Amino acid sequence: VRLASIDCPERKQPYSAVATKFTSGAIFSHQVTVVVDYKDRFGRSVGWVYYDDKNINEALLKAGLAWHFKRYSKDEKLQALEDEARVDKVGLWQDKNPIPPWDWRRGIRN
Repeated sequence: VRLASIDCPERKQPYSAVATKFTSGAIFSHQVTVVVDYKDRFGRSVGWVYYDDKNINEALLKAGLAWHFKRYSKDEKLQALEDEARVDKVGLWQDKNPIPPWDWRRGIRN
């Protein structure tokens, strides 16, 4: 399952391991519900993961461990969660110049 409307750091990118640990810690041994929005061009499910009446997509933004993927989402609540994490310098927003994963994948690393 790919998480809808957010993009977490890539492997070897700063905060990648933190985001992975946060996600596994949140949902490990919990029953989750996946609401699939669509299948991407590679046939992967893209959607929302819920656990304990929480949304992991939103939790990652709030913890400063993901970007709101504005290219695919205009959700104002998700943008507000990212904006709040930025202002509070939570998670990856502690870095001076965090590199969005879509730039990292293209090799833009400075």
